[in-house]
Amino acid sequence: MTKPEQPNTEAQTEQDLEQPVETQADQEAAAGQEPSSQGDALARIGELEAALAAAQDEVQSRKDAALRAAAEAENVRRRAAQDVQKARDFALEKFAAELLSVVDNLERALQSVGDSSDSQEALVAGIEMTHKSFLSTLEKFGIASVDPQGQPFNPEQHEAMGMQESAEHPANTVLAVLQKGYVLNGRLLRPAMVMVSREPSAGVDTTA
Repeated sequence: MTKPEQPNTEAQTEQDLEQPVETQADQEAAAGQEPSSQGDALARIGELEAALAAAQDEVQSRKDAALRAAAEAENVRRRAAQDVQKARDFALEKFAAELLSVVDNLERALQSVGDSSDSQEALVAGIEMTHKSFLSTLEKFGIASVDPQGQPFNPEQHEAMGMQESAEHPANTVLAVLQKGYVLNGRLLRPAMVMVSREPSAGVDTTA
């Protein structure tokens, strides 16, 4: 009775080692697919990141342009509002300047009356009432007088008609107002004509 033949395991092992090992690339090639490339994937990611950065830059650029446009529109609106307000405030400038001579004449009339008799008191009172009413009307339209008696000389609102030595007043002080000045809503209509002090025996003060 013969023993059954034992499989030759050593020969089988050698045959297995001789057979090539299939890789994932071989399997993909056998299936008709191209081998995957990690470099291509990284390049694609880089392209997408660059496109995203460019899109973000474009969005920021458009946002900045929109903000600048809005700021410019606000500046135009503000300037237009200021121009309208100035037109309202100073529309009466020429008309108001013409009225100042009427005030001057009323004030001269009051000064020239001096000591009046009983018969003239009614006339004086009437002139005073007219003068006060006229000034009140001017104030309603933003017109105010500039009467700088005893104040420092201000070349922006005063016009020096002459200088006098004075030991009682500091230099460049308004000693007398020859004619009142007027402003319209803060803008000078007419400067006040004034006499200005200077130090005694100091010569002409050129700082006035």
